[in-house]
This record gives sequence, C-alpha cells and structure tokens, in this order.
Amino acid sequence: MTDTVRAARNRKAGEKVCANLKNRGFDAYYCETSADALQQALALIPEGKVVSWGGCKSAEEIGLIDAVKTGNYQVLDRGAAKTPEERAAIMKQALTCDVFLSGTNAITEDGELVNIDGNGNRVAAMTYGPDSVIVIAGMNKLTRTVMDAANRARTEAAPVNAQRFDIKTPCKADGICHDCNSPDCICSYIVRTRRCKPAGRIKVILVGEVLGF
Repeated sequence: MTDTVRAARNRKAGEKVCANLKNRGFDAYYCETSADALQQALALIPEGKVVSWGGCKSAEEIGLIDAVKTGNYQVLDRGAAKTPEERAAIMKQALTCDVFLSGTNAITEDGELVNIDGNGNRVAAMTYGPDSVIVIAGMNKLTRTVMDAANRARTEAAPVNAQRFDIKTPCKADGICHDCNSPDCICSYIVRTRRCKPAGRIKVILVGEVLGF
C-alpha cells in the first residue's frame, strides 16, 4: 500500500513539475521507473552523436552511462583518461559535445534547477555549449523553493558527494556542511537555471524513484 500511494503522489507531482518546466522552456518527461527513464533518454540521443557527461550519479544508476558507452555513439569519457592533463582536455572537449548528460542537485516545484559544482565544468556545460543537455532527476531532488533547493545542494548533496573524493574539507570529515572556504571545496559554483534558452535545449527526465545524492 505504501509503495502504491507513494507512486501515485510521485506521478501527480512529477506531471505538475513537468508542466512547470515546459512553461520555462525546458523539455520535460515523467517516467515512473528507471527502466522507462533509460528508454526515454536513449530516444533523445541520435546514434553517432558525441556524448559526454559530468558527475552524473543518477544517469549512472538508471544504466544510461553504460548504455552510451556500449552503444553507437562517440563518447568523451574523462574517467578513461590516463593522466590529469588528458582528463582536463576531455573535460574541455565535453563543453562542445552534441549531447551532455547530467543530474541535478535540486529541482523546485515550479520548475527551476539548482546545481553546485567544484570545478564548474558540469554547470558550464549545462548553461552553454553542448547542443543538447539531458538531466536525469529522481523525485527525491524535488524541493519547494529556490532557497530550499540551494539548501539541499549545500547541506545534503554536497556532504554526500564529498565522500567519493580524496579531499580535505570539513564535510568530508564529519558529513556536515560548514560553508567552508577550503581549497578542496566542491561548492565553488552554485548555478540557478530558471529558464531554458534556447527552448528545448535542456531535457529533464523526472523519475519516480530515489536517484543520486
């Protein structure tokens, strides 16, 4: 019963948020499951295109990263780099790829995205460069307001994300945001995307599951 009512709530809220996203120029889709989201995402990526991504745990969790790596696409994968210099070069190339895959740290009920970034490559690509951006977001990313979204990004997503890296920040040490100014800070850039311009460039796929951080 709990799963059924939660699914009903997610569907209703997801459809409402999708309508608000469309009103802001985004393309938006609601998928109840990761499997549905994977098929929707792949339908938006023409074969042969150059595809890349930033930190994108949600896309990884639905199987999209693996599907792209094994599919008929030209992939720019910074994870395959053998040196820091090669990694940096791939990250720069990704800024002009055909399709960029991303998650989002938070999404408001009225259709705005809020993202936090350490190096800025992910939010840079979301803002400008790649012809198409596909954002995968679980319903756990939904927040009431922009302030709530920024708070979620800083105090929930960032301390969890920090655990993946070999860095020295307060949130890495104790799991709590200290609004730090550490050299290793992963909160260097906070970007609020309140409209998609040109319209349709950013496609948001909302998934009725818990995904990412």
